[in-house]
Amino acid sequence: MLTCLVTLAAVFVNLSAGQEGLDVGDPAPRLAVSSWAKGEKIDRFEPGGTYVVEFWATWCGPCLASIPHLTELAHKYKDRGVRFIGVDVWENEPSRVGPFVEQMGDKMDYAVALDDVPRGGSPYEGAMARAWLKAADENGIPTAFIVRDGKVAWIGHPMEIDGPLSKVASGDYDLAAMAEQRRVAKARIKKVIEIQQKLNEPLTARDWKKTLTTLDGAVAGDPALAKEFDPIRFAALCNGGRIDEGLALGAELLERCKDQSQELFFVFSNVVAPELGTAPDPRVAKLARAGLERANELTQGGDARVLHSLAQALFYAGDQAGAAALETRALEALEKAAKGQPHPFRTKIEESLKRFRQAVETQGEGGRRPDRPGE
Repeated sequence: MLTCLVTLAAVFVNLSAGQEGLDVGDPAPRLAVSSWAKGEKIDRFEPGGTYVVEFWATWCGPCLASIPHLTELAHKYKDRGVRFIGVDVWENEPSRVGPFVEQMGDKMDYAVALDDVPRGGSPYEGAMARAWLKAADENGIPTAFIVRDGKVAWIGHPMEIDGPLSKVASGDYDLAAMAEQRRVAKARIKKVIEIQQKLNEPLTARDWKKTLTTLDGAVAGDPALAKEFDPIRFAALCNGGRIDEGLALGAELLERCKDQSQELFFVFSNVVAPELGTAPDPRVAKLARAGLERANELTQGGDARVLHSLAQALFYAGDQAGAAALETRALEALEKAAKGQPHPFRTKIEESLKRFRQAVETQGEGGRRPDRPGE
């Protein structure tokens, strides 16, 4: 499973130091939510009960990928009394949560609540964000907690919850062993975040050579860790002119992530983003098109961000009319999801659509490939 990294498809949020100490084996903090957007309202953890408390946000791409999986598990364990709670945290615009949950429909078939954020306060200071995520030193979402008989039995990524949940639900688990697994996992995550921080400066400066040099030094001797950073390596190779190496890694990532829409989006959107200021090599655009077409297939043509990035890939591959058509669909998908509410992504889509239409009008469908986004 790929990790979404800082600057390129960021989902990790570095929080200031705060309350610490929540770990496997500790009593679970109380449920302190402001409201319930869907499902059963759960006030407390019943003695002997098993719960999955998962933290997510509407803006978090990997969260979108994990929601249907949690729904599958909620259905699987319903007869065994396991109750699932999705808690929206770190949300800048809570008004989006209701429409989002409604749009997800049966794909998000479990209880959904909103964090209790102080009036006028930062979304990162919500009661649940502080008592659970910050206390457990969890700096990224999605993150899930398994609670059994009032105690935290497991903490981790919801896409890795299947095995632990099976053991906890059956009562066949060892808290001490799970605590040790957690310790090892946290050490790994800490190392990943340290590398992310080292990469921030060269990535922000778009210094691709320094990005690769920094990355090579940081993951030397650890192939498994290096693999986690393959999306950044791919982008740095392609954007830095090392096309053949980038294409080889990109083909590997396409195969590795072929059934994971959000991972495909994160990998290939970062080589066709207009913010880069220069057009990608045609071979890179072609590969990105293949990856994003697969992501679009997996999301059934309903994800505005995937459609937007796929439109960019088509544009750089020379299909300006196709790009305009896809960007129009991206706008329609966004409007459907937003349900009339303002959305910051709308401006980006509208700007691209205008650019694509102008290219069709002035150059024709067979016009030359632009060297820069504005040309």
